[in-house]
Amino acid sequence: MDFRELNYILAIAKHQNITKAAEALYMGQPNLSKFLAGLEDELGLKLFRRIDGKYIPTYAGERYLSYAKSILETKASLDAEISDIIKRDIGVLNIGLPNMRCTYMLPKTLPAFNKKYPNVKINIFEGTSSAIDKRLLDGDTDLAFYSKPHKPNPHLEYETLAHEELLICTCRNHPVKSLADSSGHLDLSALRDERLILLSPEQRTGQISRYWLQCAGIPLSNSITTNNMPAVISLTEQGWGVSFIFESHLRWHSPKPETDTYSFGEPKVMSDFVASYRKGSYLPVYAREFINVARELYA
Repeated sequence: MDFRELNYILAIAKHQNITKAAEALYMGQPNLSKFLAGLEDELGLKLFRRIDGKYIPTYAGERYLSYAKSILETKASLDAEISDIIKRDIGVLNIGLPNMRCTYMLPKTLPAFNKKYPNVKINIFEGTSSAIDKRLLDGDTDLAFYSKPHKPNPHLEYETLAHEELLICTCRNHPVKSLADSSGHLDLSALRDERLILLSPEQRTGQISRYWLQCAGIPLSNSITTNNMPAVISLTEQGWGVSFIFESHLRWHSPKPETDTYSFGEPKVMSDFVASYRKGSYLPVYAREFINVARELYA
């Protein structure tokens, strides 16, 4: 069995369909079907059950897939390290970014990185923090940049690049302004009767803001949820509700938001902005350089 054949099995499991898997692999469906039948005959057991037209892994299939992923991850690490040793500086870097981070990070990091590594192809995945974590664990993304979760995943490494404050945001001169102290701190209890504009719980900002609201006993019944940060900022500017946004999002947003901001109180609600990657994976030199470029942006 060669490495391509491991990818064949992973593709069948991912798409649960021979035709779709063959299309993704750029090969003919009959050839893929013949390969699977031959492999199952060779092993003397079935790797997939056919249920309602879907290919569902058997227990043996699950074990095969687990080892296949591990082998391919090891090979990817070996290829990257060998590439560094012979100093080719050629490769592919798959990066995951939340949508809002992507808006302001890419224009400031990609040009600087490309000057040093013009032969490295960058692939970008934009999505929620939860979706990015899944891609990191599945090996589809090499490196991600986002806010560190409250409960770190034990299979991921987190390298802190900066510390960010989560702020309460309102329109200019919102009535809660009179409840803030002279240092700009606002107790969450002041928001008990306010409409809240929340980001999805699949997004890190949404997770963290919900955590603190629940700790303060603030009901979430009078709230709206969206995945769209620009919409959150616009609704906040219009006075439609109160939101929770990291200071870096406000700093880099263009045009500068017409909002008032407040700290949650003392201590401030802080979060680590991190570079994340699979634990035990080898990061090539050019991946390390991209981390350094991102660190400089937040310095």
